[in-house]
Amino acid sequence: MRKEGFVVDRAADGDAGWYLGETGTYDAAVLDLGLPGLAGGEVLRCWRAAGREFPVLVLSARAAWSERVDTLNAGADDYVAKPFHPPELIARMRALLRRSNRKTELLCAERDIVLDPGAGLVTVAGRPVQMTARELQILTYLIRRNGRIVSQSELIEHVYAEEEYRDSNTIEVYVARLRKKLGRETIRTVRGLGYRLDK
Repeated sequence: MRKEGFVVDRAADGDAGWYLGETGTYDAAVLDLGLPGLAGGEVLRCWRAAGREFPVLVLSARAAWSERVDTLNAGADDYVAKPFHPPELIARMRALLRRSNRKTELLCAERDIVLDPGAGLVTVAGRPVQMTARELQILTYLIRRNGRIVSQSELIEHVYAEEEYRDSNTIEVYVARLRKKLGRETIRTVRGLGYRLDK
C-alpha cells in the first residue's frame, strides 16, 4: 500500500488497532478479523459504537456468506476473503475512498486544476503535472478540505505515518513546490493558522 502512495500505520494486534482507530484521524482502515488480543470483529464494533465512521475493509480467512453478512451488518464497508491478490485490495480501498470522499474527484474550476486520486494524476489546464507521492498526498488532503484552513500539524498528522520523521519545515518545502507547479495563488498561507486551497 505504501508503494501505491498510501500513508500507513500498522497495528500488530487488536488492542493496538482499536487504539489507533479510536484516537487517530484516518481515511480508511484495513482490519483483519483474526487478530491476536482484541478480535477484529470486536474492534469494529467498538469503533462504530464510538462514532468512528471511516470506511473499514475487513480481511478474513472465513469466507462463509453468513460471516460476510454479519461483518457487513456490524459496520464493515467491504469484505475480502483470504487469500487475495494485492491489486484487488488496492482497487477496493480506492473505491471505498472514492465513495466516502466524493470531493476527491474535485476540480478547482477557476484555476483549471483537476485531480484524479485513483490514477494519481494532476492536470492544469489539461496539461499533466508530475507530482511526487508526498506532493500528491498533500494536494489531495487540501482539495478534500477545499476552502478550509488546514494547519501544519494536521497536514503532518495526515501525510506521515507514525514511525516516519515529522518536520514542519518539510511541509513548507512541499507546499512551495506545489505552488510552483500549480500557481502561486493556489495555496494561500493564513498567518499563524495554516494553509487554504482556494478555487
